[in-house]
Amino acid sequence: MDNTNQGKALIKGDVAIFLRGLIIGKVLTLMVIGGLLWWLLKPGLLSRNNSDSSSQSLKTTSSNASTFGSLADVPTDSFNYGGSTAWAPIRQVVDSQILSARPELKLRYLDPVNGSPGSTSGIRMLLNGQLDFAQSSRPLTDEEQAIAKQRGITLEQRQVGIDGIAVVVNPSLKMPGLTVAQLQQIYLGKVTNWNQVGGPNLPITPFSQRPENADTIIFSTNSGLKQQAFGSNVKYVYSTTEAVRQLSKTPGGIYYASARAVVPQCKVKPLPLGRTATDLVSSYREPLVSPDQCPRQRNQVNTEAIKNGSYPITSNLFVIIKQNKGQEQKIGDAYAKLLLTDQGQKAIEQAGFVGVR
Repeated sequence: MDNTNQGKALIKGDVAIFLRGLIIGKVLTLMVIGGLLWWLLKPGLLSRNNSDSSSQSLKTTSSNASTFGSLADVPTDSFNYGGSTAWAPIRQVVDSQILSARPELKLRYLDPVNGSPGSTSGIRMLLNGQLDFAQSSRPLTDEEQAIAKQRGITLEQRQVGIDGIAVVVNPSLKMPGLTVAQLQQIYLGKVTNWNQVGGPNLPITPFSQRPENADTIIFSTNSGLKQQAFGSNVKYVYSTTEAVRQLSKTPGGIYYASARAVVPQCKVKPLPLGRTATDLVSSYREPLVSPDQCPRQRNQVNTEAIKNGSYPITSNLFVIIKQNKGQEQKIGDAYAKLLLTDQGQKAIEQAGFVGVR
């Protein structure tokens, strides 16, 4: 009987020890879980998480502020614009993105009724009230500013991009390149044979759009040379398309235009240019793509050389705005601001030009 009671007491003692251990284990477990929860939810971490969230929100807001969709004060109406043919890639690439992001905005490109399209005709149409704003690849002239003043208005030119002016020749011509001064002498009629500038014995046939219609002015202040009247040997063409066609059939031909318009062409060859004969720079990205590789491959504009200033002749791209406190001023101002957003500048570079921001 005593042995039985003694066994029961031992069993009760073991149970008590087991239960005590179980309770202590649960308490320790709760303490560990509680400590973990405290660490996860402590004020510093919450503050840091909130800070990270706020920072991300600010980044998103900042990013949105530089897009087409978030720009404020964009008029919701239909507007007419026109001008430089050098802007054609911008109208195709950039303007289509703008209209996709802002479907309430309607832009219609108008060609001149008389004459060829270009910076000059676009500015003239703006002055005549036929356009709401104009696109130009050259600065306003003193004459255009004077006409505006006579009509009681002011024209503003707002730069949104940079374009290179490329010189192209017939693919068969063997020439390492030209200096800007040599190019000037060719178009002034003072150099008439390629052998005068280190090339073959071949007459030079310079092609150009008429100065009053041309989108690019090769002897403007951008190139450090004063604009002068062309020589009588210059053959005038209606458009770059016509010039490329004529050049492909003229072994001694030469033409200049927007780099974006002529560098990728298959039937002509871009010619390097330099301020001196020892610093020739290509308007295309090396290596040169030969005509037999085109159109499978095409030459691309050397935008890096245009951006860093090593390429010698460039033209600035301007939105021409009529400062009349009316709808024309509102849309011109809004269009320029759209092109100067981060998204607009990126799209301008996608179109083959260089941004200004």
